[in-house]
Amino acid sequence: MKQNKIDRRLFIKSTALAASGLAFAGNSAFSAIPSVSKNKLPRWKGFNLLDYFTADLPGDHNEERTTEDDLKWMSDWGFNFVRIPMAYPRYLSFDRSRPITKEETYKLDPKVLDDIDKLVYMIHKHGLHVSLNLHRGPGFCINAGFNEPFNLWNDKEAQDAFYFHWGMWAERYKNISSEKLSFDLLNEPCYKDDMNDQFSKSSAVPGETYRKVAEGAAKAIRKANPDRLIIADGNSGGSNVTPELIDLNLAQSCRGYWPHYISHYQAPWVWKDPSKAPKPVWPGTMDGKTFGRKQLEEFYKPWTDLVEQGVGVHCGECGCWSNTPHEVFLAWFGDVVDILTKGGIGYALWNFRGDFGILDSGRKDIKYTDWYGHKLDSKLLDMLKKY
Repeated sequence: MKQNKIDRRLFIKSTALAASGLAFAGNSAFSAIPSVSKNKLPRWKGFNLLDYFTADLPGDHNEERTTEDDLKWMSDWGFNFVRIPMAYPRYLSFDRSRPITKEETYKLDPKVLDDIDKLVYMIHKHGLHVSLNLHRGPGFCINAGFNEPFNLWNDKEAQDAFYFHWGMWAERYKNISSEKLSFDLLNEPCYKDDMNDQFSKSSAVPGETYRKVAEGAAKAIRKANPDRLIIADGNSGGSNVTPELIDLNLAQSCRGYWPHYISHYQAPWVWKDPSKAPKPVWPGTMDGKTFGRKQLEEFYKPWTDLVEQGVGVHCGECGCWSNTPHEVFLAWFGDVVDILTKGGIGYALWNFRGDFGILDSGRKDIKYTDWYGHKLDSKLLDMLKKY
Protein backbone atom coordinates (compact mmCIF):
# COMPACT_ATOMS: atom_id res chain seq x y z
CA MET A 1 0.00 0.00 0.00
CA LYS A 2 1.40 3.37 -1.00
CA GLN A 3 2.09 5.70 1.89
CA ASN A 4 1.65 9.44 1.59
CA LYS A 5 4.67 11.56 2.42
CA ILE A 6 4.45 12.88 5.97
CA ASP A 7 6.26 15.95 7.21
CA ARG A 8 8.27 14.97 10.31
CA ARG A 9 7.34 18.10 12.27
CA LEU A 10 3.68 17.46 11.54
CA PHE A 11 4.18 13.82 12.57
CA ILE A 12 5.65 14.78 15.96
CA LYS A 13 2.99 17.42 16.54
CA SER A 14 0.09 15.19 15.54
CA THR A 15 1.22 12.21 17.62
CA ALA A 16 1.74 14.42 20.67
CA LEU A 17 -1.70 16.01 20.26
CA ALA A 18 -3.33 12.64 19.73
CA ALA A 19 -2.40 11.64 23.27
CA SER A 20 -5.08 13.99 24.61
CA GLY A 21 -7.82 11.87 23.03
CA LEU A 22 -6.58 8.45 24.00
CA ALA A 23 -9.19 7.90 26.67
CA PHE A 24 -11.78 7.59 23.93
CA ALA A 25 -9.94 4.89 21.92
CA GLY A 26 -11.84 1.70 22.70
CA ASN A 27 -9.31 -0.86 21.42
CA SER A 28 -6.17 1.21 21.93
CA ALA A 29 -3.21 0.46 24.14
CA PHE A 30 -4.32 3.29 26.37
CA SER A 31 -7.86 2.24 27.24
CA ALA A 32 -8.30 0.69 30.66
CA ILE A 33 -7.02 -2.88 30.87
CA PRO A 34 -8.01 -4.73 34.06
CA SER A 35 -4.95 -5.42 36.16
CA VAL A 36 -4.56 -8.83 37.76
CA SER A 37 -1.18 -8.15 39.36
CA LYS A 38 1.21 -5.43 40.44
CA ASN A 39 2.75 -5.13 36.98
CA LYS A 40 3.71 -1.52 36.32
CA LEU A 41 3.36 -2.11 32.58
CA PRO A 42 0.03 -2.39 30.78
CA ARG A 43 -0.90 -5.89 29.68
CA TRP A 44 0.16 -5.18 26.13
CA LYS A 45 -0.85 -7.78 23.54
CA GLY A 46 0.42 -7.72 19.99
CA PHE A 47 3.12 -8.48 17.50
CA ASN A 48 6.63 -7.76 16.28
CA LEU A 49 6.80 -5.92 12.94
CA LEU A 50 9.81 -6.86 10.83
CA ASP A 51 10.05 -3.87 8.46
CA TYR A 52 13.58 -2.97 9.68
CA PHE A 53 14.64 -6.29 11.17
CA THR A 54 17.54 -7.04 8.81
CA ALA A 55 20.68 -5.00 8.10
CA ASP A 56 20.19 -5.44 4.35
CA LEU A 57 18.31 -2.97 2.20
CA PRO A 58 14.92 -4.31 1.11
CA GLY A 59 14.31 -5.41 -2.46
CA ASP A 60 11.67 -4.03 -4.76
CA HIS A 61 9.06 -6.32 -3.22
CA ASN A 62 9.41 -6.09 0.55
CA GLU A 63 7.05 -8.72 1.94
CA GLU A 64 7.79 -7.60 5.49
CA ARG A 65 6.39 -4.12 4.88
CA THR A 66 3.54 -3.39 7.30
CA THR A 67 0.31 -2.20 5.72
CA GLU A 68 -2.62 -0.13 6.95
CA ASP A 69 -4.75 -3.28 6.75
CA ASP A 70 -2.37 -5.14 9.08
CA LEU A 71 -2.74 -2.47 11.74
CA LYS A 72 -6.48 -2.12 11.29
CA TRP A 73 -6.95 -5.87 11.75
CA MET A 74 -4.75 -5.89 14.85
CA SER A 75 -6.79 -3.12 16.41
CA ASP A 76 -10.12 -4.61 15.38
CA TRP A 77 -9.14 -7.95 16.93
CA GLY A 78 -8.33 -6.26 20.25
CA PHE A 79 -4.54 -6.08 20.13
CA ASN A 80 -2.86 -2.94 21.41
CA PHE A 81 0.91 -3.25 20.97
CA VAL A 82 3.65 -3.61 18.39
CA ARG A 83 7.38 -3.99 18.83
CA ILE A 84 9.70 -2.90 16.00
CA PRO A 85 13.00 -4.83 16.15
CA MET A 86 15.54 -2.87 14.09
CA ALA A 87 19.04 -3.58 12.82
CA TYR A 88 20.91 -0.28 13.19
CA PRO A 89 22.76 -0.64 9.80
CA ARG A 90 19.37 -0.61 8.10
CA TYR A 91 19.02 3.14 8.76
CA LEU A 92 22.65 4.03 8.00
CA SER A 93 24.29 5.20 4.78
CA PHE A 94 27.61 3.44 4.08
CA ASP A 95 29.43 1.36 1.49
CA ARG A 96 27.71 -2.04 1.72
CA SER A 97 30.21 -3.75 -0.58
CA ARG A 98 32.55 -4.21 2.40
CA PRO A 99 32.30 -4.55 6.21
CA ILE A 100 31.19 -1.43 8.04
CA THR A 101 33.81 0.70 9.80
CA LYS A 102 33.52 2.08 13.32
CA GLU A 103 33.13 5.60 11.95
CA GLU A 104 30.30 4.53 9.63
CA THR A 105 28.17 3.36 12.55
CA TYR A 106 27.34 7.05 13.04
CA LYS A 107 26.31 7.81 9.41
CA LEU A 108 22.54 8.10 9.60
CA ASP A 109 20.38 7.94 6.49
CA PRO A 110 17.69 10.68 6.83
CA LYS A 111 15.41 9.05 4.28
CA VAL A 112 15.20 5.75 6.19
CA LEU A 113 14.70 7.61 9.48
CA ASP A 114 11.78 9.45 7.87
CA ASP A 115 10.37 6.12 6.70
CA ILE A 116 10.51 4.83 10.28
CA ASP A 117 8.70 7.99 11.38
CA LYS A 118 5.93 7.20 8.91
CA LEU A 119 5.58 3.67 10.25
CA VAL A 120 5.39 4.89 13.85
CA TYR A 121 2.82 7.51 12.83
CA MET A 122 0.72 4.89 11.02
CA ILE A 123 0.80 2.58 14.06
CA HIS A 124 -0.27 5.37 16.39
CA LYS A 125 -3.05 6.25 14.00
CA HIS A 126 -4.55 2.85 14.78
CA GLY A 127 -4.21 3.24 18.55
CA LEU A 128 -1.33 0.83 19.13
CA HIS A 129 1.61 1.31 21.48
CA VAL A 130 5.03 1.22 19.77
CA SER A 131 8.08 -0.38 21.39
CA LEU A 132 11.17 0.60 19.41
CA ASN A 133 13.92 -2.01 19.77
CA LEU A 134 17.49 -2.41 18.57
CA HIS A 135 17.57 -6.04 17.49
CA ARG A 136 21.10 -5.35 16.29
CA GLY A 137 22.97 -2.66 18.21
CA PRO A 138 26.50 -1.49 17.46
CA GLY A 139 28.74 -4.41 18.41
CA PHE A 140 26.08 -7.01 19.19
CA CYS A 141 23.32 -9.14 17.74
CA ILE A 142 22.25 -12.60 18.84
CA ASN A 143 22.03 -13.50 15.14
CA ALA A 144 24.84 -13.67 12.61
CA GLY A 145 24.68 -12.12 9.15
CA PHE A 146 26.60 -8.86 9.56
CA ASN A 147 30.26 -8.16 10.40
CA GLU A 148 30.47 -5.87 13.42
CA PRO A 149 33.59 -3.69 13.74
CA PHE A 150 33.68 -4.04 17.55
CA ASN A 151 32.08 -5.81 20.53
CA LEU A 152 29.44 -4.03 22.61
CA TRP A 153 30.35 -5.81 25.86
CA ASN A 154 34.11 -5.33 25.57
CA ASP A 155 34.74 -2.09 23.66
CA LYS A 156 34.08 1.48 24.77
CA GLU A 157 33.82 2.57 21.12
CA ALA A 158 30.91 0.20 20.60
CA GLN A 159 29.23 1.39 23.80
CA ASP A 160 29.61 5.04 22.75
CA ALA A 161 28.01 4.24 19.39
CA PHE A 162 25.18 2.39 21.16
CA TYR A 163 24.53 5.43 23.37
CA PHE A 164 24.63 7.69 20.30
CA HIS A 165 21.89 5.71 18.59
CA TRP A 166 19.60 5.75 21.59
CA GLY A 167 20.29 9.42 22.17
CA MET A 168 19.29 10.07 18.57
CA TRP A 169 16.00 8.17 18.88
CA ALA A 170 15.26 9.84 22.22
CA GLU A 171 15.75 13.31 20.78
CA ARG A 172 13.78 12.48 17.65
CA TYR A 173 10.74 11.28 19.60
CA LYS A 174 11.10 13.34 22.77
CA ASN A 175 7.63 14.90 22.47
CA ILE A 176 5.78 11.59 22.22
CA SER A 177 4.33 10.26 25.46
CA SER A 178 5.48 7.00 27.02
CA GLU A 179 1.85 5.92 26.84
CA LYS A 180 2.39 5.71 23.09
CA LEU A 181 6.10 4.93 22.74
CA SER A 182 8.68 2.94 24.70
CA PHE A 183 12.29 1.98 23.98
CA ASP A 184 13.53 -1.62 24.21
CA LEU A 185 17.31 -1.26 24.51
CA LEU A 186 18.74 -4.44 22.98
CA ASN A 187 17.32 -7.72 21.79
CA GLU A 188 18.28 -10.83 23.78
CA PRO A 189 21.69 -9.90 25.23
CA CYS A 190 24.19 -12.70 25.64
CA TYR A 191 27.95 -13.15 25.43
CA LYS A 192 29.04 -14.96 22.26
CA ASP A 193 32.43 -16.48 21.52
CA ASP A 194 32.16 -15.53 17.85
CA MET A 195 29.83 -12.73 16.78
CA ASN A 196 29.73 -13.91 13.17
CA ASP A 197 28.96 -17.57 13.87
CA GLN A 198 25.26 -18.31 14.28
CA PHE A 199 26.03 -21.41 16.32
CA SER A 200 28.73 -19.85 18.46
CA LYS A 201 28.60 -20.86 22.11
CA SER A 202 26.87 -18.18 24.18
CA SER A 203 26.52 -17.39 27.86
CA ALA A 204 25.05 -14.72 30.11
CA VAL A 205 26.54 -11.24 29.94
CA PRO A 206 28.21 -10.49 33.31
CA GLY A 207 25.59 -8.64 35.32
CA GLU A 208 27.73 -5.57 36.01
CA THR A 209 28.67 -5.32 32.32
CA TYR A 210 25.04 -5.44 31.27
CA ARG A 211 24.21 -2.85 33.94
CA LYS A 212 26.92 -0.49 32.66
CA VAL A 213 25.68 -0.65 29.07
CA ALA A 214 21.99 -0.39 29.98
CA GLU A 215 22.61 2.49 32.38
CA GLY A 216 24.65 4.38 29.77
CA ALA A 217 21.88 4.00 27.18
CA ALA A 218 19.21 5.02 29.69
CA LYS A 219 21.13 8.19 30.56
CA ALA A 220 21.40 9.09 26.86
CA ILE A 221 17.65 8.58 26.47
CA ARG A 222 16.60 10.44 29.60
CA LYS A 223 18.71 13.42 28.66
CA ALA A 224 16.12 14.11 25.96
CA ASN A 225 13.07 12.85 27.86
CA PRO A 226 13.44 12.02 31.58
CA ASP A 227 10.10 10.20 31.58
CA ARG A 228 10.68 7.84 28.67
CA LEU A 229 9.61 4.27 29.42
CA ILE A 230 12.63 2.00 28.87
CA ILE A 231 12.69 -1.81 28.70
CA ALA A 232 15.71 -4.10 29.01
CA ASP A 233 15.54 -7.65 27.65
CA GLY A 234 16.36 -10.53 29.95
CA ASN A 235 19.91 -11.84 30.06
CA SER A 236 21.03 -15.09 28.38
CA GLY A 237 19.04 -14.37 25.24
CA GLY A 238 15.99 -12.98 27.03
CA SER A 239 15.50 -15.93 29.38
CA ASN A 240 16.80 -14.65 32.71
CA VAL A 241 15.78 -11.84 35.05
CA THR A 242 18.67 -9.39 35.52
CA PRO A 243 18.84 -8.36 39.22
CA GLU A 244 21.58 -5.81 38.50
CA LEU A 245 19.06 -3.65 36.60
CA ILE A 246 16.27 -3.54 39.17
CA ASP A 247 17.23 -0.19 40.72
CA LEU A 248 17.65 1.57 37.36
CA ASN A 249 13.94 2.22 36.77
CA LEU A 250 13.87 -0.09 33.76
CA ALA A 251 11.18 -2.59 32.88
CA GLN A 252 12.37 -6.05 31.80
CA SER A 253 11.30 -8.29 28.93
CA CYS A 254 11.12 -12.09 28.95
CA ARG A 255 10.59 -14.55 26.10
CA GLY A 256 7.89 -17.08 25.24
CA TYR A 257 10.07 -19.68 23.55
CA TRP A 258 10.73 -22.23 26.29
CA PRO A 259 11.25 -25.05 25.60
CA HIS A 260 12.94 -24.51 22.23
CA TYR A 261 12.12 -28.12 21.36
CA ILE A 262 8.61 -26.85 20.65
CA SER A 263 9.02 -23.19 19.70
CA HIS A 264 11.90 -23.76 17.27
CA TYR A 265 11.36 -27.33 16.11
CA GLN A 266 13.72 -27.91 13.13
CA ALA A 267 14.40 -24.17 12.75
CA PRO A 268 17.62 -24.01 10.68
CA TRP A 269 19.04 -21.03 12.56
CA VAL A 270 18.79 -22.99 15.83
CA TRP A 271 19.66 -26.57 14.81
CA LYS A 272 22.88 -27.41 12.98
CA ASP A 273 21.11 -30.56 11.81
CA PRO A 274 17.33 -29.94 11.92
CA SER A 275 16.66 -33.62 11.24
CA LYS A 276 17.99 -34.41 14.73
CA ALA A 277 15.47 -32.20 16.53
CA PRO A 278 13.34 -34.36 18.87
CA LYS A 279 9.66 -34.66 17.98
CA PRO A 280 7.69 -32.03 19.94
CA VAL A 281 4.95 -33.09 22.36
CA TRP A 282 3.03 -31.21 25.06
CA PRO A 283 3.04 -32.29 27.78
CA GLY A 284 5.58 -35.07 27.58
CA THR A 285 9.21 -36.07 27.26
CA MET A 286 11.65 -34.57 24.77
CA ASP A 287 15.36 -35.33 24.63
CA GLY A 288 15.03 -37.30 27.89
CA LYS A 289 13.50 -34.34 29.78
CA THR A 290 9.96 -33.96 31.10
CA PHE A 291 7.98 -30.86 30.13
CA GLY A 292 4.52 -29.71 31.11
CA ARG A 293 2.52 -26.99 32.82
CA LYS A 294 4.38 -27.41 36.12
CA GLN A 295 7.81 -26.93 34.51
CA LEU A 296 6.50 -23.95 32.55
CA GLU A 297 5.24 -22.28 35.72
CA GLU A 298 8.65 -22.82 37.32
CA PHE A 299 10.34 -21.25 34.29
CA TYR A 300 8.25 -18.07 34.56
CA LYS A 301 8.26 -17.81 38.36
CA PRO A 302 11.32 -15.49 38.48
CA TRP A 303 9.43 -13.16 36.11
CA THR A 304 6.19 -13.17 38.07
CA ASP A 305 8.28 -12.66 41.24
CA LEU A 306 9.89 -9.65 39.53
CA VAL A 307 6.44 -8.17 38.96
CA GLU A 308 5.73 -8.59 42.67
CA GLN A 309 8.93 -6.65 43.39
CA GLY A 310 7.48 -3.68 41.54
CA VAL A 311 9.31 -4.05 38.22
CA GLY A 312 7.36 -3.82 34.97
CA VAL A 313 7.53 -7.02 32.90
CA HIS A 314 6.47 -7.81 29.34
CA CYS A 315 7.09 -10.78 27.04
CA GLY A 316 8.58 -9.03 24.01
CA GLU A 317 8.73 -12.12 21.79
CA CYS A 318 6.90 -15.42 21.75
CA GLY A 319 5.37 -17.98 19.45
CA CYS A 320 6.29 -21.05 17.48
CA TRP A 321 7.93 -21.74 14.13
CA SER A 322 5.73 -23.33 11.52
CA ASN A 323 7.20 -26.87 11.54
CA THR A 324 5.80 -27.73 14.97
CA PRO A 325 2.53 -29.70 14.71
CA HIS A 326 -0.29 -27.19 15.13
CA GLU A 327 -2.13 -28.99 17.92
CA VAL A 328 1.11 -29.30 19.92
CA PHE A 329 1.77 -25.61 19.38
CA LEU A 330 -1.69 -24.58 20.56
CA ALA A 331 -1.60 -26.83 23.64
CA TRP A 332 1.80 -25.48 24.69
CA PHE A 333 1.17 -21.85 23.76
CA GLY A 334 -2.18 -21.85 25.53
CA ASP A 335 -0.30 -22.68 28.73
CA VAL A 336 2.33 -20.00 28.04
CA VAL A 337 -0.22 -17.22 27.50
CA ASP A 338 -2.37 -18.37 30.42
CA ILE A 339 0.60 -18.28 32.82
CA LEU A 340 1.71 -14.88 31.57
CA THR A 341 -1.81 -13.47 31.79
CA LYS A 342 -2.30 -14.70 35.34
CA GLY A 343 0.92 -12.87 36.18
CA GLY A 344 -0.38 -9.70 34.53
CA ILE A 345 2.28 -10.00 31.80
CA GLY A 346 1.47 -9.12 28.20
CA TYR A 347 3.04 -10.61 25.09
CA ALA A 348 4.02 -10.00 21.47
CA LEU A 349 4.17 -12.78 18.88
CA TRP A 350 7.33 -12.72 16.80
CA ASN A 351 5.41 -11.66 13.75
CA PHE A 352 1.95 -10.92 12.41
CA ARG A 353 2.31 -12.21 8.87
CA GLY A 354 4.81 -15.04 8.55
CA ASP A 355 6.12 -18.27 10.05
CA PHE A 356 5.26 -17.34 13.66
CA GLY A 357 2.17 -15.33 12.85
CA ILE A 358 -1.59 -15.34 12.65
CA LEU A 359 -1.56 -14.74 8.90
CA ASP A 360 0.32 -16.65 6.19
CA SER A 361 2.30 -18.87 8.56
CA GLY A 362 2.87 -21.58 5.96
CA ARG A 363 1.80 -24.40 8.29
CA LYS A 364 0.89 -27.52 6.36
CA ASP A 365 -1.33 -29.24 8.93
CA ILE A 366 -4.20 -26.76 9.39
CA LYS A 367 -7.19 -25.52 7.44
CA TYR A 368 -6.85 -21.77 6.98
CA THR A 369 -9.62 -19.21 6.80
CA ASP A 370 -9.44 -16.97 3.76
CA TRP A 371 -8.94 -13.41 5.00
CA TYR A 372 -8.87 -10.80 2.23
CA GLY A 373 -6.39 -12.85 0.24
CA HIS A 374 -4.39 -13.92 3.29
CA LYS A 375 -4.48 -17.26 5.12
CA LEU A 376 -5.76 -16.77 8.67
CA ASP A 377 -4.97 -19.19 11.50
CA SER A 378 -8.41 -18.90 13.09
CA LYS A 379 -7.69 -21.35 15.92
CA LEU A 380 -4.68 -19.32 17.05
CA LEU A 381 -6.58 -16.05 16.84
CA ASP A 382 -9.53 -17.45 18.76
CA MET A 383 -7.21 -18.72 21.48
CA LEU A 384 -5.48 -15.35 21.86
CA LYS A 385 -8.81 -13.52 22.04
CA LYS A 386 -9.55 -15.40 25.25
CA TYR A 387 -6.76 -13.57 27.06
